[in-house]
Amino acid sequence: MTVTRFAPSPTGYLHIGNLRTALFNFLIARKAGGTFILRLDDTDPARSTPAFADAIQEDLAWLGLTWDRVERQSDRLDRFAAAADTLRGMGRLYEAFETPAELDLKRKKQLNMGQPPVYDRAALALGDAERARLRAARGAGVWRFLLDHGRITWADGIMGDLSITAASVSDPVLIRRDGQVLYTLASVVDDIDMGITDVVRGADHVTNTATQIQLIKALGGTVPRFAHHSLLTGAGGEALSKRLGTLALRELRAKGVEPMAVLSYLARLGSSQPVRLAGSLDELADGFDLTHFGAAPTKCDVDALYPLTARYLAGLPVDAVERDLEDLGVPRAMQARFWGAVRENITKRADLAFWWDMVNNGTPPLIDDADRGFVDEAFALLPEPPYCETSWADWTGAVKDATGRRGRDLFMPLREAITGRAQGPDMAALLPLFRRKPGI
Repeated sequence: MTVTRFAPSPTGYLHIGNLRTALFNFLIARKAGGTFILRLDDTDPARSTPAFADAIQEDLAWLGLTWDRVERQSDRLDRFAAAADTLRGMGRLYEAFETPAELDLKRKKQLNMGQPPVYDRAALALGDAERARLRAARGAGVWRFLLDHGRITWADGIMGDLSITAASVSDPVLIRRDGQVLYTLASVVDDIDMGITDVVRGADHVTNTATQIQLIKALGGTVPRFAHHSLLTGAGGEALSKRLGTLALRELRAKGVEPMAVLSYLARLGSSQPVRLAGSLDELADGFDLTHFGAAPTKCDVDALYPLTARYLAGLPVDAVERDLEDLGVPRAMQARFWGAVRENITKRADLAFWWDMVNNGTPPLIDDADRGFVDEAFALLPEPPYCETSWADWTGAVKDATGRRGRDLFMPLREAITGRAQGPDMAALLPLFRRKPGI
């Protein structure tokens, strides 16, 4: 059974980079008929809030990324404490008392000597009396995991065969001075207990993966299949930040971007496959393959989401936008005709309001000075509504006979005078929707 997870911290709103991780793990589980777990990394009580936890679930539900169950790390603190005790009993967890200033000084000395800035394990040389003295003077220390200084290797699902020398990495802190369990320990214990088989996350976690592999083995767990996708940047190359709200999902939703546009974009962005609008999550899952992705930073152009949204909307049947049309006040008898006329000329659902207001109340015309006399003459030939499917052809035919104009010189000034735009719906379908004669 394939089991994947998405483990966000409820400390801010999800941005599009977080979603990419969630989507990859969701699609792997969906394709394999497995289990997708939403796991809230809420062990930091100072920064984690129920409001952000609710917002994460709301954003995922909006996108259709349904989870099989929700887990909260704050409910599993006893399990993390038990794992820490196990590591202490094995001699793999030790207490260290250096202050941040002391650690910073050590790092600077190592860098000046051309050495990697890793923790020197000075705490291992402390005797019981010295540890007791430091604990009395400074309070509790941090607890570090004692790495085995060999090579850590794994076959990464995106980056290929990876190998990291453990001696080049500091023994990771698993428990802070205040007793808070950190991500490295909590994530490993959860992955073991929940039977996680596949973990896809950003390339910035490669070093974490190396240390976690040793930690998983120390605790007797099975190492999942790891894959590290490229990091997304903004269009200008800037890093995405959940706390800064950069490309936040709720912001995209407020701007009218459709869920399937976002999902289709992210399911192919950074891969060798072209971005293509999918019709469903099942379609995305069927075509999803981690081996098509690279690890180089990938620019995310939010403007690409709007053409995808427009194409998605254009393919919807009228019943899929029934609520939107009812909110505008479009009578049920007119909904199919109205939607059929305008659906290929909107970028987002909110654009429907412009066309509905126009057919009811008109809109400021767009008329070149050179065309004003022609337009006046043409509108004098336009009868009062109601109009039918042949009204546009009948009217423009009469105008052609009266003025001698034809082709673009005939049709474009009339379109612009009625709609205020050079482009838009087929006028033969639009004109019958007008409740009153268009005015100039």
